Amino acid sequence: MNILIVGSGGRECAFAWKISQSKQVGQLFIAPGNAGTQAFGKNVPISVNDFEAIAAFALENAVELIVVGPEEPLVNGIHDYFLGRADLKDVAIVGPQKAGAQLEGSKDFSKQFMAKYNIPTAASQTFTKETLTEGLAYLDLHSLPIVLKADGLAAGKGVLICQSRQEAKMELELMLTASKFGSAGEKVVVEEFLDGIELSVFVLTDGRNYKVLPSAKDYKRIGEADTGLNTGGMGSVSPVPFASDEFLEKVEQRIIVPTIEGLKQEQIPYKGFIFLGLMNVSGDPYLIEYNVRMGDPETQSVLPRIESDFVDLLQGVAQQNLVEREFVISPQTAATIVLVSGGYPEKYEKGKEITGIENVKESFVFHAGTKAANGEVLTDGGRVLAVTALKDGLFDALQQSTADAGRIFYKGRYFRTDIGFDLMNYIKHES
Repeated sequence: MNILIVGSGGRECAFAWKISQSKQVGQLFIAPGNAGTQAFGKNVPISVNDFEAIAAFALENAVELIVVGPEEPLVNGIHDYFLGRADLKDVAIVGPQKAGAQLEGSKDFSKQFMAKYNIPTAASQTFTKETLTEGLAYLDLHSLPIVLKADGLAAGKGVLICQSRQEAKMELELMLTASKFGSAGEKVVVEEFLDGIELSVFVLTDGRNYKVLPSAKDYKRIGEADTGLNTGGMGSVSPVPFASDEFLEKVEQRIIVPTIEGLKQEQIPYKGFIFLGLMNVSGDPYLIEYNVRMGDPETQSVLPRIESDFVDLLQGVAQQNLVEREFVISPQTAATIVLVSGGYPEKYEKGKEITGIENVKESFVFHAGTKAANGEVLTDGGRVLAVTALKDGLFDALQQSTADAGRIFYKGRYFRTDIGFDLMNYIKHES
């Protein structure tokens, strides 16, 4: 079968790598892809939000399955667009329709959904420009620190953790009256701060049944020891050592099952991935947020641990018989180190030549912000590459991926050398 992946980042490169291994694949296309995805299929210069062009390409190239990587086209309704055209009815889409994509597209919607289906989460209230006065009064009574979340998509920048009520009031006013996050901040969720340790659990569902994918933990801060500005993610590991079988059973019963059943009760069809951003608070899971796609860079750590035919699983989603599909997880540990451009996550340069990728023999190199030009591979984004090692233990995986990240060079290259160290200390503490 011919398959199209929509997206251009490290997540989509990992998808392309994994999907290309299946014997069920005829031709694999990636729109628009990057310098790395072209090793696994054919890049197609189409924007992720150009639904008409994606549809025309799918028809012309007999595409049977489309895997949507990023959240924006899902929130914008790519799945609904295909369902709305009779000539596209035979093209299966992995990724929810617009109604389901609200779980990520609207923080207010997702918090109401969690409350309705008794899913453990931080207490919150939502405010708009019209209710700003009530919001400011609410902040006066709120415990510190205070979390403010823009309701809509804000490219990962719409969450603020305020250490004082004065700061929270100033930021709430900026979001609601000065459009700090544009239309994404027309509603703001004010949320209690949960003190714990974060992790992610991924679910693949056909709307009826589901498979729980491996757990992962990513690292958002630019600096060593989790300091500095937030980024899209500087690295990840899978599995998460503190996510015991007992803890994951709580996640399944308290969060995953109510989520799937809630979607059914709301009559929201859902075929695709659900990303659960979780907080482990003294051994109990709390849901911080839903995403309606796989995470990046967690995907680069999760997919290498899936031993089953990934295309078979995706077909199970499309055909709503996922429960019948084989699903095998490797007991090994994956560790991912992200290489970024100098200056990231603030202003950074593009177009720097990348060398040394061919020197990496023991890890997978997934491209994110790269492009091919005149026989060279150049930087083309803030997060440039992700280097993933799969080994029998966390220490070996971290050691290998970090060493291999150091074998790659470009001007301004930077990566953290302490990814996963906190988990090594946890393992030592537990043992």
